[in-house]
Amino acid sequence: MVSTDTGEAPDVAPTSIDSLILPTASHNFSRTLSSLKQSRLSIQNRLTSIYEDSQFVQNVSDSQNLPLVANERCGSWYIPTQKKMGSAYFKSTDGHQGQWKFSLRRLNFQVLDIIEKFDGCIIVDSTRSGKSMPDALSKTVPIWCAIMNRLLFPGKAESHLLHTPPSVVGQSEHSQIGARLDGFLDNLKGLDLDVDGLREKLHRPLRVEWVTQASPSYNCLRNPAYHSVICCTASRQEASSGTWTDGYIQGAGDDSEGWSSGLTPAAFWQNSLLWLSGSQEQSEIAELLTKSNAQESMLPSTSQPTAIYPSNSKWPLFIGRLKAKETSFSIDLDGIITCDEFVSYTSPEATKNVHSPPFLLLESQTGKLGSRTLRNQLPRLKPFVEKIALQTQHPRLLFTCSTGRDLSVGVALTVLCLYFDNDGMFNGAPSPAPITKDYIRRRLSWIVASKHDANPARATLQSVNAFLMERPR
Repeated sequence: MVSTDTGEAPDVAPTSIDSLILPTASHNFSRTLSSLKQSRLSIQNRLTSIYEDSQFVQNVSDSQNLPLVANERCGSWYIPTQKKMGSAYFKSTDGHQGQWKFSLRRLNFQVLDIIEKFDGCIIVDSTRSGKSMPDALSKTVPIWCAIMNRLLFPGKAESHLLHTPPSVVGQSEHSQIGARLDGFLDNLKGLDLDVDGLREKLHRPLRVEWVTQASPSYNCLRNPAYHSVICCTASRQEASSGTWTDGYIQGAGDDSEGWSSGLTPAAFWQNSLLWLSGSQEQSEIAELLTKSNAQESMLPSTSQPTAIYPSNSKWPLFIGRLKAKETSFSIDLDGIITCDEFVSYTSPEATKNVHSPPFLLLESQTGKLGSRTLRNQLPRLKPFVEKIALQTQHPRLLFTCSTGRDLSVGVALTVLCLYFDNDGMFNGAPSPAPITKDYIRRRLSWIVASKHDANPARATLQSVNAFLMERPR
């Protein structure tokens, strides 16, 4: 046998594309791909994709003769402002594998009013490439419908079953979710809500259906014994690797904080023809963004606050927004408590109102820093509230912050825990009842049952919990 070993290392075949490209060429190739991806994900492409998908959404609404409800925040991008009937807050994370949940902080009772009035609704959301449907629509909404049916129609057992799209949710996952429904219902009942009042909102059970751009027909089979809740996935499904030929972006409205540069759905739909013209240079896009933001800033900085009725009480508290330039409200108040760095308060006396309510500023920044510093400001509530209690048995208090959804909710929650009993009646001194997390959760439900966009940050709730657990005297 003749040996062919020459003593030299054998040639090795290339194992990857990178090994065929020189380092400099590889670096340039990577930069080119990054540039192409960035160009494809431009604001122009996103808004064009959103507009195309919105046509599908409106066609579904027209064919079903049902109103459109945006699952915030993504859903609002796909619905022209004048056609948006309302908002819902169903989180995809509450439908993630193994993390299924019925949210006690996002009860979405406002959707019941729309459903009863129009015999149903269409909830609009979207998801990024690789999925045909967001978990919010395939699992979170179905869980909510099943729990609402169990709570409001205990005698109609056939409506208590969980319905999920079989093409998206496997049988095993479906069964695991179904096994948790009794626990979800018990948790909801533990909030001691006005169930009789909720039953007045709805006279038939809910039945969930799904429609996507891949559906053979927009016409869902609606059962007259049920109100239809149609979950509409706005975007068409693209392969996970993406095809870059037409610039289409699946779920273009998702995570808008990262790409919108401050543009909002309302501002987009107000100037949609300009945005979709496709002729803007980078400087023109920046200028249009500035104009859109300026138009929104010219809108009234305050809106009428939301009335919050503790338990079954007839005497409400109020939660709203309050900005430095506009701080007057057209309701009769016994006190205003606001969270802000600085507020130039316009006393009702200046507008010739007879009554000038006391005003308490809890100095706090916006965002997470404000949530953390709130803990040090909360002790100032006690002398303020108790002084007002000497004047009236049913104080009408207004709680405000820059958004009307975060810090103001935390402060209102603190007052509800300290000064209101389980029947929603005001006491002039802190309640002697032990304050636990369940106690706090029940009073938070009083707020979210009326103020559907209330969304206190985790840090805000942590500050409230820490303060209340110490039982201030």
